[in-house]
Parts: sequence; structure tokens; C-alpha cells
Amino acid sequence: MARAAEAAGLTVRAASRASGFDWWDGSTWADTLRGADAAYLAHPSDVGAPGAAEAVGAPAREAAGLGVRRLVLLSARGEDQALPTEAALHASGAEWTVVRAAWFAQNFSEGPLVAELWERGELVFPAGGVREPFLRAGHRGRGGDRADVRRAVRGADPHPLRDAAADLR
Repeated sequence: MARAAEAAGLTVRAASRASGFDWWDGSTWADTLRGADAAYLAHPSDVGAPGAAEAVGAPAREAAGLGVRRLVLLSARGEDQALPTEAALHASGAEWTVVRAAWFAQNFSEGPLVAELWERGELVFPAGGVREPFLRAGHRGRGGDRADVRRAVRGADPHPLRDAAADLR
């Protein structure tokens, strides 16, 4: 995401444990968020997991208190358990956008599906006849699957996606 935002002309300050940001240590949030106009939040575990709503809500409230104007949350498409986490973002006081994504194609090469694919040579997926999209993070060319996310962070017209949720398919 950081590279896509930079490519769109935004100034990016990437935050991770490597740069001193820790989801579980609120004392690390202010230094990361201070002076930012927008923040893209990607919770390190399932946004529908117990405790995720407060784990996202607390830094979201901190961000709004520090003057961060817009918050964008990477959520999960079709996961009702993620709704409390999305509501915590809404309650932060900042403009917000929720990006409800499906699967990322990178899950086949660097994520949770790699071991099964290498060990079994197949992926067992309980989708039945349901067509499920796999988004390509980092796709170049026409803007790729992350174009809507870049617009959400930027808040630029013609698709401001303010105080709304966007399902990426």
C-alpha cells in the first residue's frame, strides 16, 4: 500500500514494528500519527477476532485526536464479525472509509496458503459454486485492484468514498 500511495503522489510514513509502531503499545502511536493527514489501518490479525474492535478503535481515536483527518481500514468482505471493528473506526471522529477486500493473490506466494499449496499441491477452498475474487496487490498498469484504496486514502474526486464502505471484487 505504501508504494501505491507514493506512486499516487502522497507522502508516506510507513508504520510497523520495524519503525517503532506497535498495535499493542499505545505509547508508540502518537509519534507515528502526529502530523499525518490520513492513515491506512491494516490490523495484524483478523478484524473479526475478539478484541479487534478495541485494537483498531483505540489508535483510531488517538489519530483523530492528533488531527488525522481521514482513516481507512482494511476490513473483510462478507465477515459480519468485522462489523464491530468497522463501527469502532466510525466512532473515532475522523472521516473514514472501510475497504472490504476478499482474498489477496499474494496469499498463494507469501501468506497463509503457501504451506498447503506446497505440501498438498492443491488448495481446498469451501466456496462451492461461489465465484470468489483474488485481488492483486501491487498490480501495475491500469491502476490495479488498489486504485480504489488509493482514492479512499487520498479522498480525491471523482470517488471520494467518504464515510462509506467499499467492497473490492
